[in-house]
Amino acid sequence: MAGSIEKTRVDVGLGASGTEEIATHLNGYLANLQVLYVKLHNYHWNIEGDHFFTLHEVLEELYNSVAEEVDEVAERVLKIGHRPVGRLSDALKESTITEADNTGIGGAAIAKNLVADYRSLIDQLRSLIEVAGNHGDEGTADDAVGFLKDKEKQVWMLTAFGA
Repeated sequence: MAGSIEKTRVDVGLGASGTEEIATHLNGYLANLQVLYVKLHNYHWNIEGDHFFTLHEVLEELYNSVAEEVDEVAERVLKIGHRPVGRLSDALKESTITEADNTGIGGAAIAKNLVADYRSLIDQLRSLIEVAGNHGDEGTADDAVGFLKDKEKQVWMLTAFGA
């Protein structure tokens, strides 16, 4: 996020500069999750072709999972004393994941695009884990490790599909 992010009254015993750096990384990740959530819905609505029934259900599972993660990440930002990215316009400015076109799309293209998005999230999470570790924030690091494992599984499964 550009500039300083808003703080709350919460103090969990981490230094102010540390929590600001961690919150900045968390908010960048949160922005990507918000864009991915919408992208997954778009794919869910617009998938066409041989794998429609299979991927239609898988995409619903993925966006439901991302919705839960959005809430967890936003709450973590609050827990460390900062405000999460809450406006879609801000999420779009911060996100490195791009929106999907609102057109029909086949399963192989969806899988390929999502593998790239999930790999981007993996890189982002590894950076977050390092930053959190540098500031002694085991809570954020632990959350990020769980998210990382999930994203690695998604890359594996989407690659096995044919991405």
